[in-house]
Amino acid sequence: MKKTAPKNFEDALAQLETITEAMQRNDLPLEEALAAYQRGQELAQYCQQKLAEVEQKLQVLDGDNLKELQLDGHE
Repeated sequence: MKKTAPKNFEDALAQLETITEAMQRNDLPLEEALAAYQRGQELAQYCQQKLAEVEQKLQVLDGDNLKELQLDGHE
């Protein structure tokens, strides 16, 4: 199991998807499944941290009033 830090959020998410698919196939030996689970937890924590950082930046940019994101151009 790859233990290096992810390059970015997208890399961490891709690794999480790979781990999830491998675990769903149910073909990993117990020790590998445990290692995959632990790595998945690390990656999930990394992603949560990155999302929290982005949320803080958005709050600063929006004057601490975080608004719901409107993707269709309407407020």
